[in-house]
Amino acid sequence: MELKDLGFSNWFKEKLSESQYSDDTLNLARVVSVNKDNYRIRNEEAEIQAEITGKIMYGAESNLAFPTVGDWVHIQYFNEDTFAIIHEILPRKSLLKRKTAGKKIEYQLIASNIDIAFIVQSLDFNFNLRRLERYLIMVNESNIQPVLLLSKRDLISPENLKQKMLEIKSMNLDCGIFAFSNKTGEGLDEIQEFIKPGQTYCLLGSSGVGKTTLLNSLLGQNIFATSNVREKDGKGRHKTARRQLTILDQGGLIIDTPGMRELGNIGVDTGLNETFKDIVTLTQNCRFNNCKHISEPGCSVLEAVEKGELNAKRYQNYLKIRKESEYYEMSYLEKRKKDKKFGKMIKTYMKNKKST
Repeated sequence: MELKDLGFSNWFKEKLSESQYSDDTLNLARVVSVNKDNYRIRNEEAEIQAEITGKIMYGAESNLAFPTVGDWVHIQYFNEDTFAIIHEILPRKSLLKRKTAGKKIEYQLIASNIDIAFIVQSLDFNFNLRRLERYLIMVNESNIQPVLLLSKRDLISPENLKQKMLEIKSMNLDCGIFAFSNKTGEGLDEIQEFIKPGQTYCLLGSSGVGKTTLLNSLLGQNIFATSNVREKDGKGRHKTARRQLTILDQGGLIIDTPGMRELGNIGVDTGLNETFKDIVTLTQNCRFNNCKHISEPGCSVLEAVEKGELNAKRYQNYLKIRKESEYYEMSYLEKRKKDKKFGKMIKTYMKNKKST
């Protein structure tokens, strides 16, 4: 196996010039999984365990500075190449991230260097256009090509499938859509053909939509554990415990991820504008340049909602996510500011202590 088979493209080759290390002193590998205290990396020969340097561990100002699944890293081998130390993370071509679950406002890294994100929704209880918009914002913010996969095709009639397709297309999405069934195999061949060697894909979606079952189908064997959903509400239980990069037989690389119950976004102006391009287009005709599209006179967005030209639920979701994003970004920047002040105080204290 060569590095290109692991997704090392010309883009990363060009970024090597920015590294403080040379290929003569360190080696390249890709992070395939992240554990609590260590990492699994893949080189041309095999997977091995790795840890980060103290410089990375104690010098990180945020979670963004730590390796995540999909990262390319410069490493140093030990113990006859059975263990490695990660010295540096190469520049990322893309980075999927979200706000951590709960009240804490910090980034949680999902995966990096992804070419195409498969957003999976099942055609049962899970089908939710508002949730889909949240996933699209996250993917578009990272400049990753989104593709929508509709699982459990066998549960609905062709007429209902057509209706759901029309609902999705009414959102003016610029992405491919595949409907499939893990149970009957319908649509799986089209997904197999879509996956190309050397490209990195990521499976995103709620628990129970069939992400891991799809991965097993693409692999042709049940390697990863799955669980059934609850019949009363269609909600799944978390079976995939961690993010992991897997190499498919046809040469594509795919990252499976645990289901997400919360999907908050921090400072996602680009993702919002890309996902809600129809609303952004309408804003250009508003009477006031600083229109918030809430109650202002001459607002073309509100006019479109009143006339039924813009779905009211889509409009409300746009306002809700925009407000959340602005609040989280402001809180995050304030937290970073406080952390820097605290860091400077510690450095000053240690400097004074050494001089006494």
